[in-house]
Amino acid sequence: MTDVVSGRDPYLIISSDCHAGLPTERYRPYLETRFHRDFDEFLAGRDRRRAEMTRLGVRNEAFADRWFRENEEGLRGGWDTARRLRELDGDGVAAEVVFPDADAVDSRTAAPFGVGLGLSGDQDPELGMAGAQAHNRWLAEFVSEHPERHCGVALLPVTAPVDRVVAEIRRARESGLGALMIPAMWAGHEPYHDRRYDPVWAAAAECGMPVLTHSGAAPRHEYGEHLGIYVSEVTWWPARPLWFLLWSGVFERHPGLRFGVAESGCWWLPNLLWFMDRLYLGAHGGKKLSPFAELTRPPHEYLDRQVFVCATNTKRRELAQRYEIGVDNILWGSDFPHPEGTWPDTRAWLRRTFHDIPVAETRRILGLAAAETFGFDAAKLAPLARRIGPTPADLGQSADQAAVEASWARSRESGRHWLTGGDFPLTGPDRDFPRPEVTR
Repeated sequence: MTDVVSGRDPYLIISSDCHAGLPTERYRPYLETRFHRDFDEFLAGRDRRRAEMTRLGVRNEAFADRWFRENEEGLRGGWDTARRLRELDGDGVAAEVVFPDADAVDSRTAAPFGVGLGLSGDQDPELGMAGAQAHNRWLAEFVSEHPERHCGVALLPVTAPVDRVVAEIRRARESGLGALMIPAMWAGHEPYHDRRYDPVWAAAAECGMPVLTHSGAAPRHEYGEHLGIYVSEVTWWPARPLWFLLWSGVFERHPGLRFGVAESGCWWLPNLLWFMDRLYLGAHGGKKLSPFAELTRPPHEYLDRQVFVCATNTKRRELAQRYEIGVDNILWGSDFPHPEGTWPDTRAWLRRTFHDIPVAETRRILGLAAAETFGFDAAKLAPLARRIGPTPADLGQSADQAAVEASWARSRESGRHWLTGGDFPLTGPDRDFPRPEVTR
């Protein structure tokens, strides 16, 4: 897609990470009746689960009370379409990628049987699939009211029997959903390098549905009452499948598969990519390892071809690393309506974060890259963007873009420094060590 708008035009903003979900008890009509008794038991345990969250420090009573009191009307946008559009418009967001669980404070909108952001391989297979399908049915209705503005993310308990998983992919696609969320953890099931999942990856690629993980699930039973351990690891778990898929050749075998990591930042990616590229290209520390037979190209090429990061509430530190990550691999998100996101002050957040970033790159990160990844029609969204989107001037960006571009020239030229002269070609004791051919 070519950006043909002028430097002064409003931004087309697409949030790659938003959330929606019914108040949990209202999922009943979307569940098969044979699961209603189990659903009643799940509902009965809500107060106990909330009390446990408070005890562990996951739920701050004072914050929760203030959050719901001050944002009562806007929070209805978690399931009320008309209210949601008002909130998106107010934030300048023209379109969104919709994950589950609108309420991230009290879990009042948890998907049945906890298969939303807590989706993991340890759920009961039958209940897990039933809960996922109930949410997916509702979500398909929800996004159908304004399909040009929403890409619904179907829940996919991928560790269930493969034929059922593939069938749910196709059913979700036919119902109008556009992406798939798999568990970040497989909890005793086969890891994602296992060939049993190949039909799943193939179906996702065939249907044009990106596969994503999202932060939330973690081995909480290991942490005790030490919440800092959870906070330190919760963004690591959704990133972990990336190297399972890469090194096992999943991206090689399924070049049409797109994979994304959501709400886990992207600060971790430059060092990981540097490390993986060096291993593949024959750095000294990898000489004793067997050849990476499943790969025909270095990791950064798979990343640029197939991987993206829904970098919710993107930080200044991450933008400073964008030439190592890849500008087109960073997709901004508001996290609406979660309190750790930018809503309801998105415009102010954008001004603080993007004020010195080149306009052309800002357009890619804030919307155009997401449009291409998730299949939004940018032309259809353009009139709305012109009406609600902030302009470069609104973000404090200079009209002298030549000067802004020049200020970043050195970082842009260095790019991935390990490929542009920092680490290779190898010299000294490594010079005779054979390494794979690098495709360019």
